[in-house]
Amino acid sequence: MKQESYETAQNLTPDCDFPNIGRPALNALTEAGYTKLSQLTKVSEKELLRLHGVGPKAIRILAEALAAGGNSFAGQ
Repeated sequence: MKQESYETAQNLTPDCDFPNIGRPALNALTEAGYTKLSQLTKVSEKELLRLHGVGPKAIRILAEALAAGGNSFAGQ
């Protein structure tokens, strides 16, 4: 049986500092121009959820990472 390797966000996009949110969410964010966690303090969860590939799990992981740095999404 073939074992899939798990790639981190940093491996997929070296200039990105997002936690491991999954490839679809990472692709959606980078295509929208977001590559740094700090950029997400200027956008709301609702706006990010409109991006195809960003779901509730990615939002939760990103919110936890923002909170760890004393930040949050816009409007919170």
